[in-house]
Amino acid sequence: MSEQLSDRQGHSGARSGGRSGLLERVQGVLPARFRRGMAVVPVVRLSGVIGAVTPLRPGMSLAGVAKMLERAFGTRNAKAVALVINSPGGSPVQSRQIYLRIRQLAAEKKLPVLVFVEDVAASGGYMIACAGDEIYCDPSSILGSIGVVGGSFGLEGLIKKIGVERRLYTAGSHKAMLDPFLPENPDDVARLKSIQREIHAIFIALVKQSRGSRLKGPDEELFTGEYWAGETAIGLGLADGIGDLRATLRARYGEKVLTPVIAPASGMLSGLLGRRAPGAGSMAALDGLASLPDDLISAVETRAIWARFGL
Repeated sequence: MSEQLSDRQGHSGARSGGRSGLLERVQGVLPARFRRGMAVVPVVRLSGVIGAVTPLRPGMSLAGVAKMLERAFGTRNAKAVALVINSPGGSPVQSRQIYLRIRQLAAEKKLPVLVFVEDVAASGGYMIACAGDEIYCDPSSILGSIGVVGGSFGLEGLIKKIGVERRLYTAGSHKAMLDPFLPENPDDVARLKSIQREIHAIFIALVKQSRGSRLKGPDEELFTGEYWAGETAIGLGLADGIGDLRATLRARYGEKVLTPVIAPASGMLSGLLGRRAPGAGSMAALDGLASLPDDLISAVETRAIWARFGL
């Protein structure tokens, strides 16, 4: 009887050892990020002007980054999610929607969010950065610009000079508000500034909620639309420290931490759709010529937004 029991225990141990060995072999052939005990911090890059630069050249938007964010927060074995931000701002609506989606996913997956600022996280770019539990930057990074800006041109003098008559027909006394071909109306400017103050208050509340007691400067300094380099921004509580992604994550999660970059989705279908039919080359050339004015406007507007921060 004792011999039978011993045999059973031996067979059980062999089976257990076999299963253990099998698991080890399976672990050995799996991609590193799927292995047990591997620290993984997926990385999402959020770069560029936020919102529509021109109607045909959209910039960063929630629709454009939502899938990347979902993939990052759904990564197996993830210990955190890292966001690399390089944006001079843009649409306050798109900025806030991206911020909210990041915070929603962080709460659902119970993962910390670490933000790393490259050249600039200003205006709407800084609003998105506030989605991070911690914000790191380079000493030369630009942060802040917590304000609202809008601009236009006054062209009424030009059209008079070249002999053009402006004809505009509206229903609604304010429908043509801030028309650049009409003289500036002080009442229209007052209405615009009222809207800007409302949006500014939303921005300020978001920063205060996100940064909390870490903010060190007075409101009169922090929320004027001014921006600062990295060290000063840290002193004001707008960021938490100097640090680059690689060194910071290795110090926190170990030398073998994996940092897969979550790229925008692409696949066979997009490649197939991108193939041109015979004879389409000449049409594509015509399309390119037709889009030149829009490309030029887009490039100028984008350049102007970046140039506000000396970049």
